[in-house]
Formats: sequence, structure tokens, C-alpha cells
Amino acid sequence: MIDLNEFFGMKGKVALVTGSASGIGLGISRFFANTGVSVAMFDINGDAGPARSAEIEGDSEFFLCDVTDSGSCSCCIDAALERFGRIDVLVNCAGVARRNDVVGLSESDWDLALGVTLKSVFLMSKFVVPHMRRQGRGRIVNIGSGWSFKGGPKAVSYCAAKGGVWNMTRAMAIDLGPDNINVNCVCPGDIDTPMLKSECEQLGGVYDENYREECSKRPIKRLGTPEDVAKCVFFLASDMSPWVTGSSLVVDGGGIA
Repeated sequence: MIDLNEFFGMKGKVALVTGSASGIGLGISRFFANTGVSVAMFDINGDAGPARSAEIEGDSEFFLCDVTDSGSCSCCIDAALERFGRIDVLVNCAGVARRNDVVGLSESDWDLALGVTLKSVFLMSKFVVPHMRRQGRGRIVNIGSGWSFKGGPKAVSYCAAKGGVWNMTRAMAIDLGPDNINVNCVCPGDIDTPMLKSECEQLGGVYDENYREECSKRPIKRLGTPEDVAKCVFFLASDMSPWVTGSSLVVDGGGIA
């Protein structure tokens, strides 16, 4: 008989999750902690972050981190290593959506979207990978989007950032494979989160049942949940995917099928 707990090999591991104070990042943190993984929760939201960490069943700690700032990333990673002793999994989930076209988008919103969504993957990986190399193994899961592969209306900065995340994943997989570090990308569709609500309101809509129903027009007729994404991230972080690297896993109910 197969022991799935042994196959997944995640109990006692340590995961670092960015953007973990809400939305998908929070869902990933909750799911991981509930399976026996210790979770370092990184986010710039110092109000919500500690409260969300306290609510999680399992071993977690919140670290106030600006993922666009090199010094903040380095210091927080050092603090997480002091607290947990190791980092086995890095989940780069932090992201910002500023909905506009190339003419209407401000330079500051472009910088914000690319900084939080794309630069953060570079900075967090830069400081975590040396520790994974010393351990002799590691898993990095970057959160992309369906818009990593195709364009979308009034989403020029988001599409640019998420497209970059996907291609960066492939480049990192090539560089880090010899170090036994797997790098993959999970690409969600519309997920029922505060970010989706914010995007709706930026475009002048109302985040109501009609809007959510419109977003549910896909083969599996519902919005996604953070747990839908978390389960896929968990698979790629686990020992169940030892020969998977440089790959993308689209989690969108068939939206771009």
C-alpha cells in the first residue's frame, strides 16, 4: 500500500510565501500549515498579516517585508532562517494589478506592478537560492496567470509582469536544475479574492453576483478559490513532482482551453 504522506514528503518542511496576508498567498499559507508545513508569511500589510498568521492552524509566523526592496528581502529571509532553520520551498505569490492601457497607465503604476509582481521574484530567489544550494535541494513555485500566455484588455502592466514571471521561471529552471532546485509556475484564472474585486472596481464595475457569474463563464462554471491554487502549488512543492521543472500548470477551470 502506498503511503501518500511519505510520497508527498512535506511534513516538517518550511515554506516561504510572499503576498500571504490575503488572497491566494493566504490560501497557500493556510493549506501548507494545515498539512504540517511550517510557513514564513511575507507581506507588506503589517495590519492584516499578523492577524492572519495567528488564525492559521499550524506553525506560521508573519514577517513584514517589502518584496520590492533588496534590503528588506534579505533581512526578512535571514529572520525566517533564524526562526525556522531552513527554507525548503519558496512561493513567489506577491502581485499587484493596475488595470489600464499603455496610454492611460501612469509610470508609477507601471513601476508598482512590475516591482511587486516581477522584481520580487528576482529578489526573493536571489537571496533564498544560496540557502537551497547549501541544503542540496529546493522547490520554487512562481505564481503566474492565464495572462502569462495571452493578452488581456486594459492590463498592459499585469500581462507584462506575469509574462515575465513565466519566462523567468523557465530560465531559472535551466540555471538551477544542476543544484537539484525545481522551479515551476502555477497560472491561475479568475480567483475569488480581494484582488479580483479591486480589478472589477478599477474598471468601473460592481463586484456583485452578476460580475462573479460573468467571470464563471468557463468549462468548469465557477470562480476559482485560493485553495484550488494551493493544492497545485503543494503538488509542485512536494516529492510527488521530482522530475517536473520549467513547467507551467494552468489552474483556471478551462478558461484558456
